[in-house]
Amino acid sequence: MITLIALVFCLTLALGVPVAFCLGLTSLAALVAADVPLKLMAQRMFTGIDSFPLMAVPFFVLAGELMNRGGTTRRIIDFANVLVGRIPGGLAHTNVVASMFFGGISGSAVADAAAIGTILVPGMVRKGFPAGFSAALTAAASTMGPIIPPSIFMVIMGVTTGLSIGGLFACGFLPGALMGLSMMVMSYVIAVRRKFPRETEPFSLPRLWRAFVSAGPALLSPVIILGGILGGIFTATEAAAVAVLYAFILGRFVYREMSFSELKSIFVHSGVTTAVLLLIIGTANIFAWVLTSEQIPTRIAEAMLSLTSSHFLILLIINVLLLLVGMFEEGGATIIILAPTLLKVAQAVGVDPLHFGFIMVFNIVVGLLTPPLGVCLFVVCGVTGLPFTRIVRAVTPFIILELALLMVVTYVPDLILFVPRLLGYVQ
Repeated sequence: MITLIALVFCLTLALGVPVAFCLGLTSLAALVAADVPLKLMAQRMFTGIDSFPLMAVPFFVLAGELMNRGGTTRRIIDFANVLVGRIPGGLAHTNVVASMFFGGISGSAVADAAAIGTILVPGMVRKGFPAGFSAALTAAASTMGPIIPPSIFMVIMGVTTGLSIGGLFACGFLPGALMGLSMMVMSYVIAVRRKFPRETEPFSLPRLWRAFVSAGPALLSPVIILGGILGGIFTATEAAAVAVLYAFILGRFVYREMSFSELKSIFVHSGVTTAVLLLIIGTANIFAWVLTSEQIPTRIAEAMLSLTSSHFLILLIINVLLLLVGMFEEGGATIIILAPTLLKVAQAVGVDPLHFGFIMVFNIVVGLLTPPLGVCLFVVCGVTGLPFTRIVRAVTPFIILELALLMVVTYVPDLILFVPRLLGYVQ
């Protein structure tokens, strides 16, 4: 059975079958071979998505789409440009800071890459930045979306493992800030070496104030979302619904850049994106059931613990495994399939559950940039029309940077757990 599962999975993946169907076909083959009633497949898929916390996913997707169409994204970019545009490589820093702000609203790297890339990449190219660097930076900066709370991946992690979603959100504050600052430092070094342009309009407090007033309502969104969750006012799912309402009010009544006639296309686009995510989650759930019935997760855990009981080495093995899986597997599916097993292994060597949950999310974020299935790379390819190989070459320094940050968040747990400890999520 294990041979059959591995063979069908690898074959469908190699043929380029979409991940959701790859997982579904593998599960179907295993059920047929085991003579299990096929109605189980539908039941397990439905069970996988029949979750109140998972309702946060479509709401966050819709909130990001409303803010992108309603003028929120552009105002965030304008504000970020006033803040950091005068630094050498100005628009590169604007890209990073805007991604940090937008990541605190959408919770999705894909939404971040599409929204920021559509506006900033053409602007960077017009200002004299190389197209490859502009696209690569946009892809890399967008990966802060699942790190800076709220985060769709953290919602899925909490649903799958039972970890506190609020606690996982709290883990992302300091690493998210460190990630943004690191990318700005790298952009600065590259900009100085390659003589990239910077904004020539002088900095002034009146200009900063005008940009802040314009972007202020948009910047208030993450405060409302995260303040409500961490303050115990509402759950992550309810916060996502609040984000949708707030985004609609901003786009329609405050900025007045979104008409009621646009709502149809916004709902359709958000619905398609959500359907793809939930189909992956559903097929990943039946795939995880098949693996569990064959005791494969238990064998993996026993094999890892038999190799070593060292806290350092176990975390290293987990990181290497997740990085390899991330090159070929979608992030949500990876969490559903592997998180419960790897969490038990990590806890066996004394790793805090929230720390492990964040490490796994960070690994998945790195996977968004690594070929051949670097989702964010394909998004910026679609936005810019550049060849995939060109963007891969340009994004390599940022992948190395994220791998270095992965080592930091893995072996400096206090960086991750400081805020959750302050908020009472960790004793």
